[in-house]
Amino acid sequence: MTFKTFSLGCKVNSYECSALASLLIKKGYQLCDDDNPDIFIINTCSVTATADQKSRQHIRKFMNLYPHAIMVVMGCYSQGNYKYIQDDINPHIIVGTSNKSLVPDLIERYLKNKERIVLVDEDIRKMEYDEFGETSYSENTRAYLKIEDGCDNFCTYCLIPYRRGRLRSRKPEDVLKEACHLIHLGYSEIILTGIDVGGYGQDLGNINFSTLVEEILKLDGLKSLRISSIEASQIDEHFIALFKKYPSLAHHLHIPLQSGSKKLLKLMNRKYSKEEFLAKINRVKEEVKDIALTTDVIVGFPLESDDDFMETYNFIKECGFHQLHVFPFSARKGTGAYLMKGQVSSDIKKKRVAALLALSKESWEKYTNSFIGKTVTALIEKEVKNGFIARTSNYIQLLISSKEEKVGSYIDIKIEKNMIVS
Repeated sequence: MTFKTFSLGCKVNSYECSALASLLIKKGYQLCDDDNPDIFIINTCSVTATADQKSRQHIRKFMNLYPHAIMVVMGCYSQGNYKYIQDDINPHIIVGTSNKSLVPDLIERYLKNKERIVLVDEDIRKMEYDEFGETSYSENTRAYLKIEDGCDNFCTYCLIPYRRGRLRSRKPEDVLKEACHLIHLGYSEIILTGIDVGGYGQDLGNINFSTLVEEILKLDGLKSLRISSIEASQIDEHFIALFKKYPSLAHHLHIPLQSGSKKLLKLMNRKYSKEEFLAKINRVKEEVKDIALTTDVIVGFPLESDDDFMETYNFIKECGFHQLHVFPFSARKGTGAYLMKGQVSSDIKKKRVAALLALSKESWEKYTNSFIGKTVTALIEKEVKNGFIARTSNYIQLLISSKEEKVGSYIDIKIEKNMIVS
């Protein structure tokens, strides 16, 4: 039998689809190379109201597109809305954010009994880590490695702790085994991913994130290790020291800020003060001179005044972030911010998003231009019409005009202005 997968949302969802593909292939199923799969698996997202809408639309679309396929719906949207999916859309198998590794067995059960299956754990705080075994989800030369699931932070704007459950760390021996597998497959870079990556080990007691990262960095054959995202409060001196000790640790950190307003940080239930955040950013920059720092920012959070927004704007400049991912606040039913007073209009949100995106563009251009004339090492990611796209350790994307490079290889190159891809 043949199958297809489709993922919405984050890289964790993409990783899980790839892991399921590996499990299905081991059982004798084949990836579908035409438009007539026997099985279709969609991994849904629920991070925003728009993500909910896209999940509903895509489930219906694929059920209409592949009417004869066994339809499997899983993920964050199905975790919180499985009754609606069951009653109004009616796919064959519904799974939440746990038990995804059981999907191959559930498919075989459905083939045998022809009865709809709904497997959703309602007590999300008791979920265990869902181990898929060795797998690989890659984007050309890079492979993603999931090290944990869930989150215990309960920021007031975020639905994910109610969908993904408590923080659950993957066993370190399983992480290292899969890392060795990816190195053996020849991937040029491994990216650590999860829902709260830097929280790894909080539930284990005998290991933390920095220790795990160093164990991975010690592996023979590892060329580059990149961190997908980490909270400022999770960056310790051990982690900072790894940048000097191991050149293979990518000089790029994505550190979510969300707001630079003291008032809003409290309303958001973020776990740091502005002073603590800035001190950590400055400590990183002090030790890793060329590091690229990027962040997430939410605009239009309830009660965000013009003064609050400007406090955020100026704090971002003070931190010296090089690039921003900006999101308008999306009220999610079930979160602390859903019923807060002082909701901000969509027009004001759009203006604030535009202002921060303009700042981001200016900051990134200034940062990347500072490397013009310098020789850097870059990973050749893919071939394009005019040459190759390459990316440096600090995430600067370059267009290499040469036709003699090899995808997956590293090159030393002097950056010229016309090479930088904005």
